[in-house]
Amino acid sequence: MIVTESLAKQTKDILNKNNIRLNKNLGQNYLIDRNKRDQIVNFANLTKNDVVLEIGPGIGTLTTELADKAKKIIAIEQDSNISSILEKRLADEGIDNVEVINEDAVICDFPYFNKIVSNLPYQISSPITFKFLNYDFDLAILMYQKEFASRMNGKVGTKDYSRLSAMLYFKCDVELLTSVSSESFIPKPKIDSSVVKLTPQMLALGDKLNNVNEEISDEDFAIYSKYTKALFQHRNKKARNALIDSRHVISSLDKKEFRNILNEITSTKINNLLLERVIKISPEDISYLSKFLNDKYV
Repeated sequence: MIVTESLAKQTKDILNKNNIRLNKNLGQNYLIDRNKRDQIVNFANLTKNDVVLEIGPGIGTLTTELADKAKKIIAIEQDSNISSILEKRLADEGIDNVEVINEDAVICDFPYFNKIVSNLPYQISSPITFKFLNYDFDLAILMYQKEFASRMNGKVGTKDYSRLSAMLYFKCDVELLTSVSSESFIPKPKIDSSVVKLTPQMLALGDKLNNVNEEISDEDFAIYSKYTKALFQHRNKKARNALIDSRHVISSLDKKEFRNILNEITSTKINNLLLERVIKISPEDISYLSKFLNDKYV
C-alpha cells in the first residue's frame, strides 16, 4: 500500500507543480499503482535491442521504466502541454533514449518500432488498434477498458463478437493478462481495465481455412477487412441485408444493382451465409463470402 501511495503522490506532485488538471474526456486517466505498472513493463520482456512504441505516455509513468529496459522509446503524446512536461521530466532525470512526438497517434505515421507498450487513451482504443494491424511488430502489451478487451476476443454468436474480434482473429493472438481496478487510476474511471497481449500470428487466411502455410497478402486482408466493416455495421441483421445497407463500403453499385447481383448467386453455401445473421458468421466464413463476392460479382 505504501508503494502504491508513493506513485500516487509522485503523480499528483508533478500534476500540481505544473498546474495540470486531467481531462477524463480525453482519456487522461493516469496509473498510480506501482505494482501494476511494473507488471505491465515486465510483460513486455524488454531487452536493450527493443524499440518500444508508447501511445499516450502522459507524464511518463510507464515511459521512465520502459526507457530503463529498452534501447529506445517512441512516445506519442497529443496534448502539447503534457508533452512538454514529459520532455522536461526526462531531461531532469537524465533519460536520453526517449523520442517524444507531439502528434495525434491516430493520424501520424509511426517511426520504426518492434514492441508496443501503452496505457491507451480509451477514446482511441478502436482506431489505434486497427492502425496497429497495419504495422509489423513482435508483441504489444496494451491496457484497455475491460468491456473493450472482452470484445477483442469475442466468440462467434456472443454479445462480444464484433468487427474488432473478427479483424484480430486472423492477425493476432489475443491474451488477457491481468485486470486493473479503477482504483488504480487518477482520475478514477467508471469501469475497470484489462491488460492484453497481442502477438502477431503471421498467418494467412488460408492457414486456418486450409492449413496452407503462407502469409496473408495485403490484398486478401484488405478485401476481408472491407467486408467485415460492411457486415458489422449491421451485426444483428442477416448478412444479405447488412451488405445491401452497407454496399457503399464494398461496391459502387446502387441498391437495385447490388440486390440483383446477390439474387443471381446460385451457390448454396453462399446463399446460406447470406441468410445468416452477421453475429453468427465465423471469420472463416466471412473470408469465404468476401472472396467469393469480390472475385465473382462485386
